[in-house]
Amino acid sequence: MPSTTLDARAQATIGIVLMSVGIASLSVSDAIAKALTAGYSPIQILFIRNLIALPFAIVIALSMGGPGALRSYRPAAHLLRGIFWLLAAVLFFTGLKHLEIAEATALVFVAPVFITAISALFLKETVGWRRWLAVLAGFAGVLVIVRPGAGTFQNESLLPIATAFLYAVLMISARWVDPRESVWTLMLYLVGAGALLSALAVPFAWVEIQSGDIWMFIGIAIFGTAGITLITQAFRFASAATVAPFEYSALIWATLLGWIIWDEIPDMLTYVGAGIIILSGCYIVFREQKLQSEETN
Repeated sequence: MPSTTLDARAQATIGIVLMSVGIASLSVSDAIAKALTAGYSPIQILFIRNLIALPFAIVIALSMGGPGALRSYRPAAHLLRGIFWLLAAVLFFTGLKHLEIAEATALVFVAPVFITAISALFLKETVGWRRWLAVLAGFAGVLVIVRPGAGTFQNESLLPIATAFLYAVLMISARWVDPRESVWTLMLYLVGAGALLSALAVPFAWVEIQSGDIWMFIGIAIFGTAGITLITQAFRFASAATVAPFEYSALIWATLLGWIIWDEIPDMLTYVGAGIIILSGCYIVFREQKLQSEETN
């Protein structure tokens, strides 16, 4: 077997491991956020998380990208992306306060579906009928989970869906960033913009922090920063088609943490809807990778 094949397989394995550990870290961060929402507003949680995470982000950016990672050629683009990111996080944390963590996580999985729909409708990118069917299937999965009109419907279910939409806009907005900037610059300025914007709003929502909760705030910053960093690295080692499906392992962690901490057990329809969303998202990723490889050949 050629050594290049072995190298490719090793890199794919590393990418999968990094993605899986990164998703597990973000799931722990989400669980801590859900616990903190009982006594603190989402904006205060995000401010403290970003404030603690910012030094880590600076160190990571410097060690991975050098001093050049601190420079931005389009700071306004990062500020706008920070607004999208902060709004998405506020909506998601608010949803976590009222919903089971597995349900909120499953609904956020619709983000790749939104990315495809936005690209076609607003950016006029060509999307074939196969991906449009996947988009429709993804939205059908959302309806299965949310069940509008049923007695179990909650208005708060719309919050993770709005989060997914804003996350999709955030991902697409990466195109506005100067191509000379590295992924570490994007990570650093996203955390920095989040810290700045949340600092402007937190005086209106601040409550005194209980001494026993300090470790939870430190934990959410550490696990959140570690998760984002590991996931970023995963995409550097392997293609999106290889590692992206492992993002959906978040549902396993969310279900486990929800059961252990809050005795939450999602109903079967939540898993059915999540399965439909996951399949549609995986197909979109694989289809886009196939089309890109055909264009380069």
